[in-house]
Amino acid sequence: MGKASKGLYSARSLQQKRKHFRWKYRYYKRRALRLDIKIDPLRGAPMGRCIVLEKVGVESKQPNSAIRKCVRLQIIKNGRQVTAFLPGDGALNYVDEHDEVMICGIGGSRGRSMGDIPGVRYIVTSVNGVSLKSLILGKVEKPRR
Repeated sequence: MGKASKGLYSARSLQQKRKHFRWKYRYYKRRALRLDIKIDPLRGAPMGRCIVLEKVGVESKQPNSAIRKCVRLQIIKNGRQVTAFLPGDGALNYVDEHDEVMICGIGGSRGRSMGDIPGVRYIVTSVNGVSLKSLILGKVEKPRR
């Protein structure tokens, strides 16, 4: 790779050098090889439909002490299993086993978990096609399936 190229006729070597050094940059490499999408259970999609397998309580990390209400889910499109958080007061009462829910990322840094909930990367947004927020507020009733 030699000295820095300058002057006329140096464009090709500058391009090759830039290409070579770009691969040393961790985030470029992950993006170019699509590693994050391969690992992601939702395969790069912003939301996903899931089937509820069971309701679980996840203990929050120190210094907090609470049991965060979560659900264990199976993603419909690829069968992968994930855990998602149920936001809101009494949200657990509106979700039953075998319900169809929509999940999206919880918004932690670099697609990771957020706050004091360990290992939970997703949040439930709707149940059986109805917004979870409107169910909690009592604006709509959960549809019978």
